[in-house]
Amino acid sequence: MNHLDDVSVEELQDALDNVDRKKPTQRLLAAIAYKNGVTQTELAQWYDVQRRTIYSWLKRLDTDESLEKAVSDDKRTGRKRKLSETQQNEFQETVHEPPEEVGLDAPAWTPALAQDFLEETYGVEYSIPSCRRLLKEAGLSYQKPRRTAAEADEDDQEAFYEELKKSGGRWTPP
Repeated sequence: MNHLDDVSVEELQDALDNVDRKKPTQRLLAAIAYKNGVTQTELAQWYDVQRRTIYSWLKRLDTDESLEKAVSDDKRTGRKRKLSETQQNEFQETVHEPPEEVGLDAPAWTPALAQDFLEETYGVEYSIPSCRRLLKEAGLSYQKPRRTAAEADEDDQEAFYEELKKSGGRWTPP
């Protein structure tokens, strides 16, 4: 079966200018190469896919709909969220305040703290990676706490430097 008999290389190139995702771009590039004499077997090797995949990519273009639409996948909705949109907004507002504001004894929000809060407040269980995602979606970013010498107590600074001098500049166990 010959594919793309009714489609010109120029039409494929025009469609290529109008797509912006990886898969549609790959599919159109494969179609252009096929129109220029590259076999399906060679294309499968180029793209590290099965020959059947290349066949499916080319068959998609044998349609009356626009080429851009033919090479694009339908939107996949994924799993339904555990929190409603209202709960999600409430959570996002909450994490923009210190945990003490909601009665939690912690200096900052962590994925584990968010996990406990979500379970206690909304009765939903989230994994730690999902809590990281929720915190990121809320606009927070991971900050590693770092204590600098300038912020340390002056007596602690002197004690540290004395220990450092005694050790000859090497770290030693306490």
